[in-house]
Amino acid sequence: MSQRIEFSKTGDSSVLALVDTTPRDPGPGEVRVRNQAIGLNFIDIYFRTGLYPAPVMPSGLGTEGAGYVDAVGEGVDYLKEGDRVAYAQGPLGAYAQHHTLPAEKVVRLPDFVDFETAAASMLKGLTVQYLLRQTKALQGGETILFHAAAGGVGSIACQWARALGVKLIGTVSSAEKAALASRLGAWATINYAEESVVERVRELTQGEMCDVVYDSVGKDTWITSLDCLKPRSLMVSFGNASGPVDGVNLGILNQKGALFVTRPSLNGYADTRARLEMMCDDFFGMLGSGKIQIDIANRYALADAGKAQDALQSRKTTGSTILLP
Repeated sequence: MSQRIEFSKTGDSSVLALVDTTPRDPGPGEVRVRNQAIGLNFIDIYFRTGLYPAPVMPSGLGTEGAGYVDAVGEGVDYLKEGDRVAYAQGPLGAYAQHHTLPAEKVVRLPDFVDFETAAASMLKGLTVQYLLRQTKALQGGETILFHAAAGGVGSIACQWARALGVKLIGTVSSAEKAALASRLGAWATINYAEESVVERVRELTQGEMCDVVYDSVGKDTWITSLDCLKPRSLMVSFGNASGPVDGVNLGILNQKGALFVTRPSLNGYADTRARLEMMCDDFFGMLGSGKIQIDIANRYALADAGKAQDALQSRKTTGSTILLP
């Protein structure tokens, strides 16, 4: 017997329930992981609320975790029982003591990466990897704007940008979050609760504006983000914390400087085993070098997943949050 969080209808965190279940044996090409730590991410809230539809109901939740392989399906020859592993991509169901998923989405952990660090950072770290190294392969010297710079993804982005020699301007909601982002490597911060983001970017860049804007907020910051860009530069919209961007007239991209825009995702980049391993090698290398450190600021019991999501959704958290089964 095992336990997992599931929901039978969409809604607020009260729809989440801790239930007893029998762990599914892995089929061909699958492994079962006995989770030691589970990652909490904003995308989990999107599924719970119905912004992203779950494939079936009732549904499990979560896509990120770390633990031991405790069963291996037919045809899997690159993982074995007892391996220390982590994963960051579907199917839903990581909020559980055991999770069965395709082996091609599971990677071995280096000895220097513990389970809690892996669960707190796999999805966020791989997200920053594709944002800074693939969506726009930053070379150093660029000026970028990164929204929510003190959050889980932003905290890693600040450190990675500093290591690359990139000037990251981070938006935050409080003086405390500004101090954190600066300590992690942000070149400058903007408290959007007190300052005009566009005017402050103009001041910081002496009117040059930004080479790239990375926006995980969505609807509330769409126009602000476009107004912070240089002509012919790149808008990267990779999240919907305030709701999805919709009803966009593409002509606005021309009006604001012949801009480029992209809506990337981890699944769109880590779409093969080879690409996933390349991205993990890059991220694990940054962890091993000490250039990136993971702040696990919040730990919750699996049964308290709803409380953990409420804290994340209220934007009261900094760093990463994990669940402990």
